[in-house]
Amino acid sequence: MSHHRPSRLQALRAAATGLLCLEVSAGAASAADEEEGGPAKPAAPNIYLDLRTSYATIPAGTLGLGFGNTSLSAAFEAVAARRGATLPGGLPAAKSIAVDLPLTVDVSDRVSLYGGVSGSTIDAGGGWSSFDITSWNIGVQADLHQQNGGRIPTITLQSTLTQSVPNEPGMTNSFNNILEFDYALDEDETRGWLAGMQHTTTIIASPLASIRPNTILYAGGYYQWPSNWKFTGRLGMQSFGGAQFAGRTLAEAFTQPILRLDLDRMDDNDNRLFGITAQIAWMPKPSYQVTLRTPLYAVRN
Repeated sequence: MSHHRPSRLQALRAAATGLLCLEVSAGAASAADEEEGGPAKPAAPNIYLDLRTSYATIPAGTLGLGFGNTSLSAAFEAVAARRGATLPGGLPAAKSIAVDLPLTVDVSDRVSLYGGVSGSTIDAGGGWSSFDITSWNIGVQADLHQQNGGRIPTITLQSTLTQSVPNEPGMTNSFNNILEFDYALDEDETRGWLAGMQHTTTIIASPLASIRPNTILYAGGYYQWPSNWKFTGRLGMQSFGGAQFAGRTLAEAFTQPILRLDLDRMDDNDNRLFGITAQIAWMPKPSYQVTLRTPLYAVRN
């Protein structure tokens, strides 16, 4: 996952390749079971730019943590590593605007592959910095099991490798894993319960700096109206081990609540057309984040 541990990147690429091959094989087997006649025409995968624009406030003495915040966190982590020795009193309070541009391919209703770049601008009290590309990422999301009307919930694993740029001393590598259980309460899966865990490990390319893991345990639920508007809520506890630079604490360890609320507009095939996310994370002072998701489809089934 990191500059010092390239085997994680290789493992992630191998996992994505294996999942893709599994889906292709499954599709071929399904086609062979079709009734006699003309062969079924395979559906093209969804291909889209999953554009996400976020605004966040970060309290003093902490990083951009929270649900799926690897790109935002990477920008703050790189700043902490490069400027930690010159920041009197630790990291200042800040505001940030980040744009994520992952190109996403929904190989099937079970597997999605994605990769792209993220840019951000930060205001730490001296005005907004220039907007720069601050990280790139690759990842895979796969349903390890689908409920399909049964009693065992859908089990989804999402793994993302994020690396800050430029590639220089102080760069960071983050490996983020989310394991989520989704128990649908009806056949159409329009309402149900959620539970899951997110774990993030970060390595800094500097012998003087270190960032300890961040873990979120959460539960929640969702409801989708006939109009295809979908509301999802997650409430959990976030535990962060802290960050140090040259023996000095830059970010204190904490265990505090975190809340995320999502409102999405879906189409009849459950493709997201628009989404807005609001997040409040206590670190222990509250950090606020709002994210707009506006997917740009090249192919949509």
